[in-house]
Amino acid sequence: MIVKVFKDKTSLGRVAAAQAAKAINGAIAREGRARIIAATGASQFEFLNALTSKPDVDWTKIEMFHLDEYAGLSITHPASFRKYLTERLISKTGIRKYHLLDGENDPEVTIRKVGRELSASPIDVAFVGIGENGHLAFNDPPADFEIEEPYLLVNLDEACRQQQVGEGWFANLSDVPRQAISMSVRQIMKTREIICVVPDARKAEAVKKCLEGEISPLAPASILQAHPNTTIYLDEESAALLSEATITEHVIQS
Repeated sequence: MIVKVFKDKTSLGRVAAAQAAKAINGAIAREGRARIIAATGASQFEFLNALTSKPDVDWTKIEMFHLDEYAGLSITHPASFRKYLTERLISKTGIRKYHLLDGENDPEVTIRKVGRELSASPIDVAFVGIGENGHLAFNDPPADFEIEEPYLLVNLDEACRQQQVGEGWFANLSDVPRQAISMSVRQIMKTREIICVVPDARKAEAVKKCLEGEISPLAPASILQAHPNTTIYLDEESAALLSEATITEHVIQS
């Protein structure tokens, strides 16, 4: 696990996007295509903006999956991750092949259908974040580290749901769905390369627990310590509680 710290989330996003583009282009050169997993949420704004602005990525050769989606939420709702990805990735790049998680109708049908597509071939690179409660995708603590299915229906804990209110996606806690479709931890860990983007001071405690604590379902993103090719991108605020020994590289300017 490589941990890189940047002065701010704009420079963090720019460098993370450069690594993402390199991973995508490497897969296209090897396989003729790239299969990716895209994350959503406020923490990914700068990263996705930088990635979709890069001129050297052939999005027509990319197949995209995403990590999670609320159960029972319309695609027109401001918090919909399908809406998020349509606006911030698909429409900006012209990507043609993508698999959006429809949690609005029957989540179990979506889980089976998209899960078959996801597990058909290896994933080249996954973009993920870490939640304020340490979650990875919507795998809240205690996360299931054993389930093999690509996607599962999960219950969202109150800390996770409160984060969504704090980020402005919902007006109050009662509006936040109690369940979601989430990619499983084991499926995420099968990815060849993981780029984890985690800015902001509100993530500092979770970052410390997941990067410096023991690997535990109580800190779901701690499992990234066991992945052979993961880079964690932090800004100075999210890295504030880490020891210097944890940080691989501290980039003052970029």
